[in-house]
Amino acid sequence: MRALALLTLMVMAGCGSSGGGTQDGGPDGGSSPEPDAGTGPSTGGACAAGQLFEQCHPWTTDVSGLTKHSQSDTIIQALSAAGGWGSGNFRTDRSLVVLKAPAGTPFRAFTPTDDFYTPDCDQVPFPVPAGGALEGESGYACTGDGDCHLLVVDEPGKKLYEMWRADITGSSTAQFQGGCVAVWDLTKAYGSTLRGKGCSSADGAGFPIAGMIANADEVYSGEVKHALRFILPNARIRDGIYVAPGTHSTFPTSGGPDMPPYGVRFRLKSSFNVNGLASAGARTLAKALQRYGMFLSDGGNIPLTLASDRFTTHKWSEVGITNDLALASLAVTDFEVVDMGAPVDWNADTDCYRNP
Repeated sequence: MRALALLTLMVMAGCGSSGGGTQDGGPDGGSSPEPDAGTGPSTGGACAAGQLFEQCHPWTTDVSGLTKHSQSDTIIQALSAAGGWGSGNFRTDRSLVVLKAPAGTPFRAFTPTDDFYTPDCDQVPFPVPAGGALEGESGYACTGDGDCHLLVVDEPGKKLYEMWRADITGSSTAQFQGGCVAVWDLTKAYGSTLRGKGCSSADGAGFPIAGMIANADEVYSGEVKHALRFILPNARIRDGIYVAPGTHSTFPTSGGPDMPPYGVRFRLKSSFNVNGLASAGARTLAKALQRYGMFLSDGGNIPLTLASDRFTTHKWSEVGITNDLALASLAVTDFEVVDMGAPVDWNADTDCYRNP
């Protein structure tokens, strides 16, 4: 169980102001593995395998044909009555950077900070491509005291490395500090508890961040073949509860029993007029929200998370997304809840049980 001092720190963290959200991490817990148990969501329809992850996963599963969940109206109405999206409009944040590490990229040891939790997080050498950047930063130094996610795809190793609260100011191990690290095997078919029941990642709900953020190249192609990632203020996330395929909640959540829990999937209603959106990029994203939906992944204020176009071939301006209001017309009531696993009371057992 997490020490009182760290618990106090996490409660004080509150919710972030950026679209990346404030990842509140998982508590220290028992290291004994537990079978991949729990009630998972429905398999839905066809799976768009071969995206970032090679196998089928909930975020690449078509759920356009699923009926809405029995609690959908209750959850949507409660969130709407509480003020809806944290920023009012359905704004988008494009500050998260996904880097690619080709062969020859150096792997560096780092010094864990108080934001690193055992056994949730992986203390392994981390790939650091030359000329890269953290979320919301021009380089690898975390100068703005934000979430400073470092997301790197190790192409030869077929792994995804994600770090929360990275800060690299020099060449020594002491000058590379980082919070929770989650390493994802891009060839693996993860079960219903992903990296482990009750376990955090670099994201509050225990998800792989890069697997659920669209980039400008995808949108330029005309089709996004995976679910997206959204966040809400902690006061609008169900207190201490998560549902599969999420694996974790956080201490700052304080929403009532009708609020959406971590891991819930929202789907844009099929009745929403996608063609009424002004830009091709917005229409492509809206179609993905109708087909794959979006998962509640972290706490913060700007709802929809997209990837920065700093290192992509195509740019957001090419698809008509020039500001954060391209999807501003989407209201909470334009969505419905689908594919929600059985609620898990994380507050009752904050231990992390890592899967083999």
